[in-house]
Amino acid sequence: MSNLPTPRFAALLERARRLPPIRVAVVDAGEQHVLQGILEARDQGLVEPLLVGEPGRIRELDGKLGFERVEKVLVPAASETEAARTGVELVVQRRADTLAKGWIHTDQLMHPVLEKLRTGRRVSHVFVAELASYHKLLFITDAAINIQPDLMEKAAIVENAVALARLLGVERPKVAALSAVEVVKPSITSTIDAACLSKMADRNQIRHAIVNGPLAFDNAISAEAARIKRIRSPVAGKVDILLAPDLNAANILAKDLEYLAGAVLAGIVVGAKVPILLPSRSDPPLARLVAAALAVLLHAGEQSRENPS
Repeated sequence: MSNLPTPRFAALLERARRLPPIRVAVVDAGEQHVLQGILEARDQGLVEPLLVGEPGRIRELDGKLGFERVEKVLVPAASETEAARTGVELVVQRRADTLAKGWIHTDQLMHPVLEKLRTGRRVSHVFVAELASYHKLLFITDAAINIQPDLMEKAAIVENAVALARLLGVERPKVAALSAVEVVKPSITSTIDAACLSKMADRNQIRHAIVNGPLAFDNAISAEAARIKRIRSPVAGKVDILLAPDLNAANILAKDLEYLAGAVLAGIVVGAKVPILLPSRSDPPLARLVAAALAVLLHAGEQSRENPS
């Protein structure tokens, strides 16, 4: 997989570089790939890192990577649990603008986040994917936070993804509510949820988006597949956001696209008080860099809402 920015990701990175860097608390930072990713984001002018973790390990890696002035940005924490709580406290104290997952497991990181950084919105995860085989960015949700969302939780997950897509310039995102089939079957709950979400969007319960479903993956991505199956859909072949029926489906879909179709995936958590970079521990440097850019853009968007001119 290439580490060079693809055209749409390159434009996103350039937009983020024009904004001030954000202060990122890297939770459990004592791992080489984690530090390499945050170093690149720092060198690109996107972030000012705070490295939360076991000091000896971070210092050891600093000797290999040359992280300048490491002592000034090192925040000691002896365990995953302590690192997560310390990172969240840095945000609460306004010493950090956002969090980034380091070598910590997602559930360990999210526990204190959900305790102290909740808003009135649902917290959810979005992958932003760039593929050579598709004509625009794809947003895939939710692959990391909500395990088996019900109808109203799915509506909130869609709203979060729509807000992110609009921030990135998609004025009225097209959302495909995915299932295994493209007709309503009472025995398949995801088809009922998809149909309800479509009607909710029609009646402005989900705003700023066109939602259609149930759609199987092929019908969402390919207008030709939809034509052959005689499906009339305003989303088919033009989809921006893929709403999976559950976490398992979203996660498998995203990783299939990454490993078999060459997608680059940048993961971000939205809906909390701050954006949270949530890379997989096996993510390449480009995915981590783009996730940092997304956090910069989200932070700037939140600041503009809090301080309108």
